[in-house]
Amino acid sequence: MTFLQTIEHGASSACGAPQRVLIITDAWDPQVNGVVRSLQQLGGELCNMGHTVRYVTPQDFKTVPAPTYPEIRLSLWPLTWMRRTVKEFAPSAIHIATEGPLGLVARNYCVRNGLPFSTSFHTRFPEYIKARFGIPVSFGYHFLRWFHGPATTMMVATRSLQDEMKARHFPSTALWSRGVDTELFRPRPDLRSADFLGLPRPIWLYVGRVAVEKNIEAFLELDLPGSKLVVGSGPQLDALRRKYTQAHFVGPRFGEELAEHYAASDCFVFPSKTDTFGLVTLEALASGTPVAAYPVQGPKDVIGDAPVGCLRDDLASAARTAVTISPQCARSFALDYSWEACARQFVSNLAIQRTSEPTGRARPRLLHR
Repeated sequence: MTFLQTIEHGASSACGAPQRVLIITDAWDPQVNGVVRSLQQLGGELCNMGHTVRYVTPQDFKTVPAPTYPEIRLSLWPLTWMRRTVKEFAPSAIHIATEGPLGLVARNYCVRNGLPFSTSFHTRFPEYIKARFGIPVSFGYHFLRWFHGPATTMMVATRSLQDEMKARHFPSTALWSRGVDTELFRPRPDLRSADFLGLPRPIWLYVGRVAVEKNIEAFLELDLPGSKLVVGSGPQLDALRRKYTQAHFVGPRFGEELAEHYAASDCFVFPSKTDTFGLVTLEALASGTPVAAYPVQGPKDVIGDAPVGCLRDDLASAARTAVTISPQCARSFALDYSWEACARQFVSNLAIQRTSEPTGRARPRLLHR
């Protein structure tokens, strides 16, 4: 499905009056990460509820590669396009999902024109920038407070992240959790019991960006039997492939093929200490694959004390314990995470505006949140 065009549905809504939702995001295809998958899944659920959704993404613009991370494209000169989109689409709600060039233009446009908008906090850019360039974390959070400050609400994925953002003096936060596609990501016992890619078992899986902020070397350094399997791409891929020749790097996988890698593996190892949620952990659990991770924000919020994974500072010990957990337990746990519920939560956090129909010539005004 392409989101360059508007997604529309019928006249009725399962979540209040039908809304026209404009979502601005710098994270989009061909990037492969939880933010992109979450936003795409959200659009489908909002459509099912009767809302109309339009995305503004880097695919609409001329772009240049991000420094040190060419998979991320930075949009050029989007202001004129933004003006035209708001006028023609006449959104009843504007949501800014990322803090990149598109997000910046959208934020400043809304502030200058008195348009209420919501934002979401997906990625710990201050920590990532410090890991890559040594810039103090405090500088990054100063920028983020400036960026998100005018929003009616900054949506965050977990309660502990909300508490942290309040402690960092972000003025208005609300919960917007994540869900998982339990039809795509499901147990496939025939794959778990059979040879998969010719790899000795147990198969220890990592899925995600191959980048320094993901702490992948902590996984690759573990003394574990069997095979380490890495799915994903990123700026560290070539260097790690050369350094860890015993690991199996297969690049990015999508759809059914990605789901098969989850379901065929014996344990999902999540070494990140900076993710705000970790959608991949839910995808693994839905596939019947238990999770080993550090006891940090993200895994603690998703898994906690549930008997579906193991969270320890000793990641190798956590992996050896997690691999013994029943796939049925993991699957049952993931079934409680509904994308429909997440989409309803998202809509409840929006700043709903009134616009004229359909040209949007009248200035929108805030009705409720």
